[in-house]
Amino acid sequence: QVQLVESGGGLVQPGASLRLSCVVSISFFSIYSVSWYRTAPGKQRELVAVIGSGGNTNYADSVKGRFTISRDNTKKTVYLQMNNLKPEDTAVYYCNLVTVKDYWGQGTQVTVSS
Repeated sequence: QVQLVESGGGLVQPGASLRLSCVVSISFFSIYSVSWYRTAPGKQRELVAVIGSGGNTNYADSVKGRFTISRDNTKKTVYLQMNNLKPEDTAVYYCNLVTVKDYWGQGTQVTVSS
């Protein structure tokens, strides 16, 4: 059974940093792309970043230069390093992996507020 478990969220002030982790239980983890999405209050879900099996990455324009996605295949974990956080980054962050099915974690809350 495929499971994704996020952690690392919290309440921080503007300008602070957080690192989210997504641990994935799946065989052959290294062959899959993994994405981070977020859902802010009153807004639609937004793709934040994606990392491919070869380590290639893509980011939403709103986070380019501030967020970095990475992966450690030995730990079956994907990270989202978030720097210079802004109030508009406040959201529940989810990781996602697609095989023949669409798998999601339970989400981790990130709140950026002074």
